[in-house]
Amino acid sequence: MNTRTRVLTGTALAAVIGAGTFGAVSASATAAPAAAVAKKDDDRNFTTSTHLTVDAATRAARAALDAAEKENQRVTVAVVDRNGNTIVTLRGDGAGPQSYESAERKAFTAVSWNAPTSVLAGRLAQTPNLKDIPGTLFLGGGTPVQAKGAPVAGIGVAGAPSGDLDEKFAKAGVDALDK
Repeated sequence: MNTRTRVLTGTALAAVIGAGTFGAVSASATAAPAAAVAKKDDDRNFTTSTHLTVDAATRAARAALDAAEKENQRVTVAVVDRNGNTIVTLRGDGAGPQSYESAERKAFTAVSWNAPTSVLAGRLAQTPNLKDIPGTLFLGGGTPVQAKGAPVAGIGVAGAPSGDLDEKFAKAGVDALDK
């Protein structure tokens, strides 16, 4: 390649790179549109809800697991928030593989209806279709956690030989929150 061709090629290349750089700089320098902000003065559009902290959920789960272990029961304990999302799950030593999902589903069921799952299981005779709702489990062992009468969380326990025992341990978790 002769000198003239090199100079022209280099100049053209520099122009292309310069234009690309200028375009990138000018594109990033443009102002982004302002985000829409709701008027905070209009409280009709907002609600406040109470949530269990991770520390409180862990304390409740630990208390339920400790209560089960005192009675030589191998269980799993799950704590879910008001929306049914798992906050913490503790699987005790030797707990069966089915207990993990069962504990979460019992907790979800208890918070969804703001009632212990043993009470809800009794309602299946009148409304058998309740059991068809995804994510629910109508067996004793789930209990809601309430604040001012409203459900804020659910505790589910699974793995003991009866739902009554599972629910007893779940209530120990709720009781730990009152301390």
